[in-house]
Amino acid sequence: MKRSILMICGLAAIAAVPAAAVPAAKPVVVEIKNAAGQNVGTATLTDAAPGVRIKLDIKSLPAGEHSIHIHQLAKCEPPDFKSAGPHFSGMPGGHDHSGAPAGDIPNFALVVGADGTAHVTVVAPNVTLGGDDHSVFSNGGTALVIHAVASETGSGAPPRIACGVISKPE
Repeated sequence: MKRSILMICGLAAIAAVPAAAVPAAKPVVVEIKNAAGQNVGTATLTDAAPGVRIKLDIKSLPAGEHSIHIHQLAKCEPPDFKSAGPHFSGMPGGHDHSGAPAGDIPNFALVVGADGTAHVTVVAPNVTLGGDDHSVFSNGGTALVIHAVASETGSGAPPRIACGVISKPE
């Protein structure tokens, strides 16, 4: 009987202890630079389940509406940042053409104020911070690219004006 009471008390004590929360992945901070190699802000990536939350703190960019995308390669070589490759597809080998690339951020435009700054948070719904094919850490990392004001070109993607490498924190 004593043993049963002790066992019940032990189980009750265990049930009263809150379950340990699973620690969230550390935020990934990406330094964004322009073609001259100057820091023009940061992007802080955190898990949004589903997707990745991107908090942008931008400075010294041209005012207006810009687009941002996650690109396939973890390279940001100025002046044109073409080294970042195409938009991140989220598929092995990077050649899925069945829909929008995973690195696209639907219905979002980065609006930079007249003072050259922007502070905004958006969720990239089709990427993760995990170890799967849609992870921004796939293939050794990816890149966050900011494109020029959309109205500056007549066809094709606007020029790439800033870039930051997304790599797995150590």
